[in-house]
Amino acid sequence: MASLVPPPRSAPDSDGCAQWYARELDWATTGSSPVRLLTGLRFDVLEVPAAAGHAALRRVGPTGPVALAGGRMRLLVAAGSADEIPGLLAWLEWGGISLDLTALGHGGHITAPLPPGWAAAGSPGAASWLRPPGTRQEVELSLPALGGLGSRGGDAPDLVRLVDAAATECHRVRLTHARTRLRAHRPTGQPLAFS
Repeated sequence: MASLVPPPRSAPDSDGCAQWYARELDWATTGSSPVRLLTGLRFDVLEVPAAAGHAALRRVGPTGPVALAGGRMRLLVAAGSADEIPGLLAWLEWGGISLDLTALGHGGHITAPLPPGWAAAGSPGAASWLRPPGTRQEVELSLPALGGLGSRGGDAPDLVRLVDAAATECHRVRLTHARTRLRAHRPTGQPLAFS
C-alpha cells in the first residue's frame, strides 16, 4: 500500500537557495556553501549583538527583514544606508564611543538564511530569519532609510530612529557586560567603583 503522506521537505541544496533569492527577491548571491547575500545592491545591513538587536526592535517596532546568525542580529536597511551610519552616529552624539555595531554596504555580504518555509537542517547558530522578507515590493517598502535614500513610505521606522535605538542598546549591553565583570572580580562587600 502506498503512503498518502508526502515525505517532509528537506533543506534545499545551496543552488536552490541561491535561485530562490534571485527569483523571488532579485537579490544577488555568491558562494555555494554557504550561500551569501551581497550587500549594497538591494539592501545594506546594520549588524549588532543579538541582545541589543532584540531590545532595539522592541523600541522601534516593525522594520524590514531581520536575520540572526550566532550571537549577532542583522537588520536590513535601504541600500546606501551603510555610508550614512558613521555620520548619523556622530550627529546622534555616539561618535567616538566604542559600540559593537557594524554597517555592511557595497562590497559586503552576509550568510543567507534558508528561505522562509524551508526546513532547517543547519547547525545551531546558523543564519535564520527572525523577520523574513515578504514579496519583492514588501521588502523595498519595509527597509529603513533616510528620506532621500529610497524610503517609500512603508511601515519601516526611519533610519535615524533605528540607528539611535541600536546604538543605545549596544551601549547598554556593553555596560551590562562591564558591570558583570566588575562584580565577578571584586571582593565580597566592596562597593563597585566606576571610573
